[in-house]
Amino acid sequence: MARYTGPVCRLCRRQGEKLMLKGERCASRKCAMERRKLPPGQQRRPRRRKVSDRGLQLKEKQKARQSYGVLERQFRRHFASAEKRPGITGENLLQILEMRLDNVVYRLGFADSRRQARQIVSHGHITLNGRKTDIPSCAVKSGDIIAWGERSTRTEHYKRIAQQIQDKIVPNWLSLDRENLRGQVLTPPSRADIDLRLDEKAIVEYYSR
Repeated sequence: MARYTGPVCRLCRRQGEKLMLKGERCASRKCAMERRKLPPGQQRRPRRRKVSDRGLQLKEKQKARQSYGVLERQFRRHFASAEKRPGITGENLLQILEMRLDNVVYRLGFADSRRQARQIVSHGHITLNGRKTDIPSCAVKSGDIIAWGERSTRTEHYKRIAQQIQDKIVPNWLSLDRENLRGQVLTPPSRADIDLRLDEKAIVEYYSR
């Protein structure tokens, strides 16, 4: 399956809620959900349908996959890893997704969205423990240090982030040196630290059939 390259606002409209795929734009009046709340496609007279349990489970799985920008095969691989870990599978899955490098870059405020964070990492602007890393799916662990490469500090994006970083809110499981734009993973996130409105139990039920 190829990566989705169409308008990301269609994904939010299909889910019926904001997935914050465009960062600050999603919180403004320019957001497509504010202007067109109907699902994408040719609009007809709305019909009331009762969604099956399987349909609700699929919706939650797609919502999680689209929020983190993960392909179906990658998502299945993350779920398989979550099953092998001790503890609650659903929470393990969300923890694995949160500990991806592109998500950590987004959570630190180095990017406006996860899609932009994935692009920044892919272009080699981010270092992990002092070494350049261009793999967005790279799993970080406690104690890892995420920073900008020396050359990347001269880019316009870095200068803009340096001016706006004071207003960014960083989760409790991360620390941020706002002067040097350097972050560190303190501990794996708990379910309470993850602000996404997801029903992880439905995702587990979807793959358990």
